[in-house]
Amino acid sequence: MSKLYASLALSLIVGVSASALRAEPAGGGEATEASLEVLLDAVRSNRKALVAVNLGLTDAEAAKFWPVYERYQKEINAVGDRWLAVIEDYVASFHDLSNDKAAKLVEDYLAVEADRVQVRRTFVPDFAAILPGRKLARLYQIENKMDAVIRYDLAARIPVLEQENSASVPSP
Repeated sequence: MSKLYASLALSLIVGVSASALRAEPAGGGEATEASLEVLLDAVRSNRKALVAVNLGLTDAEAAKFWPVYERYQKEINAVGDRWLAVIEDYVASFHDLSNDKAAKLVEDYLAVEADRVQVRRTFVPDFAAILPGRKLARLYQIENKMDAVIRYDLAARIPVLEQENSASVPSP
């Protein structure tokens, strides 16, 4: 029964995120920002339910786990908001992105990714004090799968920079 609920919840997230992104006009801009925010809001609102269905917590574990998970989500969401800001900055300046701006966006993105890993690493001892090792690993697998859904959906919508004019790029 748990697998059924997990499949339904994941389908809901994928469906909501895919429809939000498909609704976006090709031009991007404010519509892209709205679509990204709809996607993140949908996933954030369903994240706890997906974890609850798939983690199989005992009552004793749940009593200790959820307050820690709420703190974790608050910190990881702050990192996610910074990630969204980098994406929005990129989309807003995509058509006339200078080399300097592109390099700064790469640095900003890598800083956000490093902070995401740091938050996850920081909470391992807290979760490990509550959960046995297999449930701890399962929690991080569930989190990674949800993030993969978000990243997959966004990758389909975020335009890739075109190569510079071949006259200005040296041949290999």
